[in-house]
Amino acid sequence: MNAPGQPRIRGPRATAPLSPLDPRINAWRPGLADVALAGRVSVSHYAAPVLRMVTATTAPLHAAPDPASALVSELFHGEVFAVLEDERGWAWGQAADDSYVGYVPTAALGPVARADAGTKEARVGPGDALVFLAPALKAPSLVTLPALSRLIVGEASSDFLEVAAGPHTGRFVHRRHLIGPEPASDAVAHALRFLGSPYRWGGRTRSGIDCSGLVQVALRLAGQPARRDSDMLFADAGPDVRPAERARGDIVWWPGHIGLLVDSQTLLHANAFWMTVVAEPLADVEARIGAAPQCRRPRPAIA
Repeated sequence: MNAPGQPRIRGPRATAPLSPLDPRINAWRPGLADVALAGRVSVSHYAAPVLRMVTATTAPLHAAPDPASALVSELFHGEVFAVLEDERGWAWGQAADDSYVGYVPTAALGPVARADAGTKEARVGPGDALVFLAPALKAPSLVTLPALSRLIVGEASSDFLEVAAGPHTGRFVHRRHLIGPEPASDAVAHALRFLGSPYRWGGRTRSGIDCSGLVQVALRLAGQPARRDSDMLFADAGPDVRPAERARGDIVWWPGHIGLLVDSQTLLHANAFWMTVVAEPLADVEARIGAAPQCRRPRPAIA
C-alpha cells in the first residue's frame, strides 16, 4: 500500500529537482530501486543495499557504467557506499555520506572497516593526509589521502596514530592531519586551501574540484551539514541575505553555480571560466553571468 499522498512513480526515471524522489539522491532507475522505495516507485525489481567501502584513494562516481560517462561526484577513501547492483565491473548504488547515486568501479570498493575496542573513526582534515610507512617524520610516505577521507585508527600514544583497519592497516598518519574534536568553524578558511586547484566537473579534491564540491567540502570540514549539488546546498542554507548585509561565509548562488563570500564583495569559487579555484570581485562574476545572485547564510554547525 502507498502512503496517502505518495503515488507510485512509473515510467521514465525523471522527477522534479529536489522532489521527494529526486533520482540524484534516491536510488531508483528503470527496472531497479532500493527496497526502501518500494512503496513510492514502481519498478520490476527491488534490492537491499550491501555496504561496501572505498579502498582506493578516491573513487569516481559516474552517471553510467562507463568510464567515458559524466563524472557526477567523487568518493573519498573510507567512504561507505550502499551497493544495489554489481555487474561487469561496476557497482550501482548510493553514497552513505551525502546520498548521491551513481556507478563506481567495483575494483575501488572493499569491506567496510569498523572501529572496535581501542580504535576509533577519524576523518582527514583540514588539509590532506600523508600515510607513512613508520611513525617518524623522515619515514617514507606511501599515499596522500584527501580531506574528509575516513580512517580507523588506534589511540594516540605520540604524534602518530596507527591505521587499525582497511588497506592501510599498520601504516601511520600524523595527528595534525586529522580533524580534531573541535573543528575550525570558518568554512571560508577551509575553502581557501583549494585556491589554485583545477576545475573538474564532479571533483571534490585538490586534484580537481567543481563549484558545489568546493562549498560542500568546506562546509563539512567546518562541521556543517552539506549535500552535493548547488541547488541542494542553497535550499538547505539559512535565511536570505540582502546585498547590504552580505558577509564572509555567506553562500552565493545562481542556477547552476555556487560559491562562498570571502568578504562582502569577493567571491571564492571553482569555475569553468578560469578553470580553477579563484577569489575575485563578485561584481565581475555578476557581469559575466549577466544576473545578480541570490545569497543565504549557512546554518550553524552541528554540535
